[in-house]
Amino acid sequence: MAHGLFECVINISEGRNDYLLTQLEHTAGNSFRHRHSDPFHNRSVFTLINNESELPFDVHWLIRNAIDVLDLEDHEGVHPRFGVVDVVPYVALDERDRDIARTLRDETAEWMGDLGISVFLYGLVDGEERTLPDVRRRAFHDLAPDFGPAIAEPDIGAAAVGERPLLMAWNMYVDGLSERHVRQAAQQLRGDGIRTLALQVGSRWQVSCNLVDPLHVGPDIAYDRLMDILPAGGQVSECELVGLAPSEALARIDESRWSQLGLREDLTIEFVLDELAFD
Repeated sequence: MAHGLFECVINISEGRNDYLLTQLEHTAGNSFRHRHSDPFHNRSVFTLINNESELPFDVHWLIRNAIDVLDLEDHEGVHPRFGVVDVVPYVALDERDRDIARTLRDETAEWMGDLGISVFLYGLVDGEERTLPDVRRRAFHDLAPDFGPAIAEPDIGAAAVGERPLLMAWNMYVDGLSERHVRQAAQQLRGDGIRTLALQVGSRWQVSCNLVDPLHVGPDIAYDRLMDILPAGGQVSECELVGLAPSEALARIDESRWSQLGLREDLTIEFVLDELAFD
């Protein structure tokens, strides 16, 4: 993929106020590429892509504006969160640039700490791999913030700022089962490149997935594994991609299954970058 380009996938704890979210898009400048919002999660995923010089400027503007207009104490939603700006991962679109992505992560984390946000790093930290689930489990217990105040400000909260490879955030909606059976199925599906949460979304149940190695364990594999796990009466009624996916992950799946899996060519990183080239 493109050498010298970086993605930042900023998770904001607001998914209902479309007017406000559209204004936040504008603050992300030329780096803004896509937004996915969910009112039940009350969460939005902003995808920004640009070079190492321009991307941090737009990332910082989006973060600064988000903490100015949002208050974590007013927030309610089904997705776990601990901050207004909850997760900020940097992704090198070319593996050769991962050291640069880590530098961008560290600079942004320090800047956020100076704003008064309690910041936890994830990815490679002091020579050891720290995952986002590690941070969520350990934050403010046996893991102190890497930057910012030791105790989070109640209106701003904390943030996890990371560097990681490309992944796919992708959801399956499960019908016909009880809460207990959906939670059991999500737990059984977890592992081998698939991180899961079972979440109630309105009147429906969702198995929310992070596919951390989507070129080897993609949506088709996760879907088929879940279908094998579900007890009688359970079915997957809808699938949903959150954010953008690498086109290579789609290319390895029979195109006849894309609709079933909630995949489209225009929701790939490469499609967005090609569109940009012709603007």
